Amino acid sequence: MKTVVVSGASGYIGQSFVRALEPNGVDVRTIGRGGTSDATWSDEQGVADVLSGADLLINLAGRSVSCRYNKRNADEIFSSRVETTALLGRALARTPQPPSLWANASTGTIYRDARDRPMDEKNGELGKGFSVAVARAWEHELFSAPTPVRKVALRMSIVLGAGGGAINPIVNLARIGFGGRMGDGRQMFSWIHIADVVRSVIHIYEHPEISGPVNIASPYPVTNTDMMRVVRAKLGRQYGFPTPGWMLEFGARIIRTEAELVTKSRWILPGVLADSGFQYQFPTLESALEQIAQETPRGLLPVTLG
Repeated sequence: MKTVVVSGASGYIGQSFVRALEPNGVDVRTIGRGGTSDATWSDEQGVADVLSGADLLINLAGRSVSCRYNKRNADEIFSSRVETTALLGRALARTPQPPSLWANASTGTIYRDARDRPMDEKNGELGKGFSVAVARAWEHELFSAPTPVRKVALRMSIVLGAGGGAINPIVNLARIGFGGRMGDGRQMFSWIHIADVVRSVIHIYEHPEISGPVNIASPYPVTNTDMMRVVRAKLGRQYGFPTPGWMLEFGARIIRTEAELVTKSRWILPGVLADSGFQYQFPTLESALEQIAQETPRGLLPVTLG
């Protein structure tokens, strides 16, 4: 693998790919809105030119879902995913030397609220609601694109990592005393460390038999209650006040986000990655938080845990 194109490279996950690939001699080209990108979304031919001769396309473009789902935000969430994916499909169709793999971001939220059994790629049941509708349209645009490249929808669980990801708000709540369960605490928390996000995509590239939806998640999800217990342990706190559902709804309105982001039970298992022999660097939540604490400046998490 010599050349990789990353769209959405300005985000946390995109930056992590760039930092991981460039030191290993990979030529990373970017597609985005800013002038520092190698191609912009407003120039479809420019996008096609950047894609030509690349080995791998990783599309991570999409507005953050951490917001209230009013009409304006909902439209931006939808269009930032579906329209950019459609444009990439058109650009790939006119690219003389397209990459062999198109790995397109998706989300594990596409599955239903699951408390009875885990959802894998073969037997998972899709859910309902706005987030699921976005995910369905996102994947439809990918798989219906008229281009002969191998396609993979990266159904990502919640990404954890130092300097970003989803763990900092949870840690901050625990630091001020609200480190107990959220809601009833029985909702499942499927997650993955950012290092394993990068490694899993490289693994998929190296296994040409893999195509279609792939769950990007740790093999060891935990309940919300257990997740908060691990966070408290890493902060050296024995107790934290629980956050009931009504308080989550109220707080979400205050900080302009949706309570669904923590109350929905995401129970996702990485069947395809497991079957293809993927080895995790951080398989357990404890190991992931250990690494995050070591890489995080003092003041957000203690450097020494336990």
